[in-house]
Amino acid sequence: MKLDLVQINSFRNIDELSIEPDAKLNFFLGENGSGKSSILEAIHYLGFTRSFRTTKHKNVIQHEQQCFTVFAQINSNEVRHKIGLSRTIDDSCLVSIDGVKSKSAVDLVSKLPVQIFTPQSSELIMGSPRLRRKYLDWLLFHVEHHFARIYANYRRCLLQINATYKTSHRAMNQVQDRFWLEQLSVYGEEICNLQQTLMVSEFIGFIHYNLQEFLPEYSFDISYYKGWEKELSLQEAIVKNYERDRRRGYVSVGPHKADLRIKIDGILAHEILSRGQVRMLVAALQIAQTQYLNLMLGKSVVFLLDDIGAELDVLKQELFINSLLSTGSQLFITAIDQQQLSYLSKYQHKKLFHVEHGQVREEI
Repeated sequence: MKLDLVQINSFRNIDELSIEPDAKLNFFLGENGSGKSSILEAIHYLGFTRSFRTTKHKNVIQHEQQCFTVFAQINSNEVRHKIGLSRTIDDSCLVSIDGVKSKSAVDLVSKLPVQIFTPQSSELIMGSPRLRRKYLDWLLFHVEHHFARIYANYRRCLLQINATYKTSHRAMNQVQDRFWLEQLSVYGEEICNLQQTLMVSEFIGFIHYNLQEFLPEYSFDISYYKGWEKELSLQEAIVKNYERDRRRGYVSVGPHKADLRIKIDGILAHEILSRGQVRMLVAALQIAQTQYLNLMLGKSVVFLLDDIGAELDVLKQELFINSLLSTGSQLFITAIDQQQLSYLSKYQHKKLFHVEHGQVREEI
C-alpha cells in the first residue's frame, strides 16, 4: 500500500499542498511550527478520520475557511484508488472512494492501514489499558473483516446496558435486561476469541523477535487479560457482578476491560525501562503489527514517524527505519534538520522535503 499522490487544502497553516511521495522513504525537514507535522496529521486523517494532535476537528481547519480536504491516490499491488476526506466547521465528515461519496468512516479506513509513532507513543506502555486495547483492535480491524461489525454491536449493547443501569430508580425490566446482557455476552465472547487467537499467533512471535533486536538485554513476558475471571464465561461473569454493576451504573466485566500486560521479571516494563527504551518497546510492538498484516493479507502500511529524533539515538533510528522498510512500509518522517539524520546517505530510494510556513519544497 503506497501513496502516489497527496493533496492537502486549508489544513492548519497549509493553504494548498500537492506532493508525490517516494514509495519507500520521505523526510520532511523544518523548524517547529513550520507545518511538517501537519502533513503527517493530514495523512493520519485518511487512516483514522481523526487527528493525533487534537479531538476538535474545527481546530484543524484553516482560519476563515469552512472545511479542510485531504486527497490521496493509493497504489495497492498496482491497483490504484482515489480516496479523500473532508471535515467541515460544523463537524460533519464526508469521505470519497473512487468518486463515490459516503459518510462511512469504516469504508475509508479499511482502504489505507496507517500507523503513527510520536513522542507521545510511549503512552501505549505507560498509559491506560484503553490504549493497549486500541492497539489490538487496530490489527483485528484490518485482518478480520467481520471485527468492525462485532465490535460495533458490542459497543451498542454496552451503551444500552450502561444507560439502563444509570436509571437505577426505575422498576427493573428484567426481560429487557436479560436480552441486552445475552447479546453483550455473545459479542463479547467473539471479540475475546479473536483477541486470544491473535495472542497465540505469529503476531506474538514477531513482537518477541523485534524485542530481541531492539532490547536484547531484557527478557519480556507478554500476557493478555480478557477483562474478566478466566475460569468463567462472560455470561457467568456478568451474572456474578450484576447487582454490584447496577449499583455502580456500568458493566465492569468484558473485553472493554481487557489489557495487554508486558512485564520484565514480573514487574511492569515501564517501571524498569528508561524513556528511550520504552519508545523502542513501542516500536517493536508497532512493527509487529505491520509484519503480521503483511503476512496475513500481503498488505503494507503507511507509517508516520513524527520527530523521530526524540529520545532515539541515530543507531536506534536506523534500526527502526530498516525494520519498517523490510515489511514494505512507506515511511513519512519528520525532523528539524538533516543533522539529526546522519544515516540518510545510506538510502538510495528517498525524497527530502523542506517545510517552511506551510510551504513545501522538494530537494532535487
